[in-house]
Amino acid sequence: MLGKTAGGLFWMFRYLERAENIARLVEAGWRIALTRSGDAENEWQSVVTTAGMRPAYSQKYDDFDSAHVINFLLRDPDNASSVMSAMNAARSNARLVRTALSSEVWEAVNECWMAVKAALARPVTERNLAEVLSTIRTRSAVVRGALHGTMLRNEIYNFCRMGTFLERSDNTARILDVKYYVLLPSASFVGTSMDNAQWENILRSVSAERSFSWLNGGDTTPQGIAQFLILDRRVPRSMAFCCAKTREQLSHLEGEYGTRQPSQTMADDMCRCYDQPIAAIFDQGLHEFLKASIRDTAALAQQIEQDFRFYG
Repeated sequence: MLGKTAGGLFWMFRYLERAENIARLVEAGWRIALTRSGDAENEWQSVVTTAGMRPAYSQKYDDFDSAHVINFLLRDPDNASSVMSAMNAARSNARLVRTALSSEVWEAVNECWMAVKAALARPVTERNLAEVLSTIRTRSAVVRGALHGTMLRNEIYNFCRMGTFLERSDNTARILDVKYYVLLPSASFVGTSMDNAQWENILRSVSAERSFSWLNGGDTTPQGIAQFLILDRRVPRSMAFCCAKTREQLSHLEGEYGTRQPSQTMADDMCRCYDQPIAAIFDQGLHEFLKASIRDTAALAQQIEQDFRFYG
């Protein structure tokens, strides 16, 4: 396969996942802001910071008003990382690699783009925010369903899935970081009813509340939720699950091409980071662990681009 085609597939699904992840990050911040009786601007500031868009946002706005943040993250054409910008990029990459896709996948991407464009045609308010976020999530899921149901399990599929899982792992780390690093007002709140409510909102934002309840009953603790979203390999949005799936796709490509790439060794090393108990992660610092994971995920993505010559 041409490196340009592989890159188009990889980035198409990274952008689709990114659009959904930004929507989930907005939802996490929105729900947590609702549990706070104080100034909500701190919550929205943390969302912008964790999304990695603080410099771009600060060039345009002097405050962190909810309406400004929501529309900047979802629909602002000047924001290259907004949901609408990500959707435009995903569709552009899909057009580039259209001959490598089934007709169902192409149609799902195109319909996703049209639906999200219509939903974001007007400014988003807190009144219609839930509906808009639901549209983004649902349409993204349809694209993944078309991929699973119609594509051969070959190198095309492998590059699509790698893009998804790398982006998803990064997002889970960022959503957890929103809660634990910059959102909790003070260490004195740890273990309180407000602290637990915020953790439960994190579970809702990644559609994992019911799964967590099945496994843990009503026992909601910060360590339990962190273990669930970082280390539990049964959870499709956990960081350990995403790392294992990325390594699996690289292994398939090794069999396809007959060559082991440096990115596969990097993925192996990353997966070993999830072979420790959650208590050890808390001891070393949850924020530090998440930041290291975000950095390592970015480095792995860059190595994959080099190994498979996306731009060569």
